[in-house]
Amino acid sequence: MKKSVVLVLFALVMVLAACGSNNGNLPETSPPPPPGETNGANNAEGGESGAGESTLEKAREQGYINVGFANENPYAYQEADGTLTGEAVEIARVILSNLGIEEMRGEMTEFGGLIGGLQAGRFDMITAGMFINPNRCAEVAFANPEYSIGEALAVKQGNPLGLNSYEAIASSDAKVAVMTGAVEIEYLEKSGVSEDQIVVVPDQNAAISALQAGHVDAMTMTGPALQSRLDAAGDDSIERVADFEQPIVDGESVRGYGASAFRQADTEFVEAFNAELEKLKESGQLLEILEKFGFTEDELPGDMTAAELCG
Repeated sequence: MKKSVVLVLFALVMVLAACGSNNGNLPETSPPPPPGETNGANNAEGGESGAGESTLEKAREQGYINVGFANENPYAYQEADGTLTGEAVEIARVILSNLGIEEMRGEMTEFGGLIGGLQAGRFDMITAGMFINPNRCAEVAFANPEYSIGEALAVKQGNPLGLNSYEAIASSDAKVAVMTGAVEIEYLEKSGVSEDQIVVVPDQNAAISALQAGHVDAMTMTGPALQSRLDAAGDDSIERVADFEQPIVDGESVRGYGASAFRQADTEFVEAFNAELEKLKESGQLLEILEKFGFTEDELPGDMTAAELCG
């Protein structure tokens, strides 16, 4: 009797074991991906998909790329009909086309959020004419510069406070509007302008509105950007300071160099972009594009590289 019970129990155990195993007809559960990887999703840190596909390869395959911009004329902005344009956009458009990427899809972001958006994978490159500096170089990979420009200042008509430099602002009670995340904030601070004198605004239009309304006494941004805003406003009550003195910070001129930016892991993309940019320089096409947006030959980048500017 005991032997029969044992045999029955043994048979039952074997049946249960068979039911619990994979008999080859049922799919196996895939193991979870290793830390830091995803199942085919874009890896914002590495610039590659889970299958090892680079950002450049993926963009070529799908025929388009998402780019971040800050709606800042003349660098990158949307026209009334929604068309994305600007010097940085049009330069990138030619280069990307030469690389086999025919479409650019814009993601408008406040300037101060562009780097974070790139790192988070909201877009795969920044086309906003962003200045290259060591702090930003620690967070993104810049292509070589496409232009070089200085700063500018706009004030009320007649310049009642006599503001012709950042130092002049520092020695007065004047308030100055500057776009969030812009390099001018650092220049102003290092020129002695106090924090309560700096009014940070979200974009260029907010800066000029603050000046028109009398909320600030001046606004500052790069030369072409400031001139484009003044031309668009057509307001005789404000003017550009003709004798503005370029800031000297840490003993050096702050003349800026702007470029497209990529995630740091996208070295293949940066190298391919730089090779095409060099062709535009040599052919004269770079200057032709820049001139459409108010730049001149004096604002070409010369032989300056991102590596030199990143230090």
